[in-house]
Amino acid sequence: MIDWKQKLTSRKFWAAIGQFVTMLIIAFGGNQETATQVTALIMAGAAVIAYIIGEGLIDAAHAGETGIVLVDGKEDEDDRTEDTNED
Repeated sequence: MIDWKQKLTSRKFWAAIGQFVTMLIIAFGGNQETATQVTALIMAGAAVIAYIIGEGLIDAAHAGETGIVLVDGKEDEDDRTEDTNED
């Protein structure tokens, strides 16, 4: 099975996609400037996708560390860690 999280965050994967698209643009009569601009957009998009996936994985890892326990779909007030000092 393909691990899409790993593929979508791989710089080699996005470099290969960029190279493939560049070659297609040139093969169908596009100029080098257009190919360069499209490749730059692909790599910028790859950086955004990798960042979003990475942040999502970090958030998922920290989700269990909140100290909030759900009981019957509601927060259990005894387990909340709130600061009640009103200074």
